[in-house]
Amino acid sequence: MAVTDAAIDKIKGMIVSGELAPGARLPKEADLAERLGLSRNSLREAVRALSLINVLDVRQGDGTYVTSLEPRLLLDALSFVVDFHRDDTVLEFFQVRRILEPAATAMAATSMTPEDVEDLKGILDALPANPTIEELVANDLEFHQRIAVGSGNTVLASLIESLSAPTARARIWRGLTQEGATLKTQEQHLAIYDAIATHQPEIARSWATVHISGVEEWLRRAL
Repeated sequence: MAVTDAAIDKIKGMIVSGELAPGARLPKEADLAERLGLSRNSLREAVRALSLINVLDVRQGDGTYVTSLEPRLLLDALSFVVDFHRDDTVLEFFQVRRILEPAATAMAATSMTPEDVEDLKGILDALPANPTIEELVANDLEFHQRIAVGSGNTVLASLIESLSAPTARARIWRGLTQEGATLKTQEQHLAIYDAIATHQPEIARSWATVHISGVEEWLRRAL
């Protein structure tokens, strides 16, 4: 493992230094192994590990390439790890959401275009008059993710998307057990939308905080 770790560090160094840019093709295996002072087996293990976290793209019959290194792609690995969360950590995920999403919502209020705002309203309008809890949560996920993308920060949007899934079950649970939760969610979504549509970042931030904190506080009492 130590040899493989060293191989990973050497390839990482080539990418970080700019010697291998996004989209660049790695030298042939034999040439790269000799250049880095590695065995071909160690190099293969390093390439396999880096491909699993979307740093490298192994194309059979074509070679190995550096990926685009876009945040969305690299943070896919985080999504995989997050899927292993335990139910007793879901409150911590809400706490992280409460830190990130209000900031993203405030940014969206200043950066979303009229077309973006119209699309956001379309998500709210697409919800049936009497939605099931599952429909409401799916709509909630789409609404918040569209706002995160609207922040204009791809790293922030990817982080929020990664953290949304572990909290979905808690939101369904709340909808099934807390009276008035569905109506409250819809009212708060509309308030967030209105603040974004009228370009009021601090009001948007406040409503997003209230929205997430409400679920967090309910969960804290329920656990």
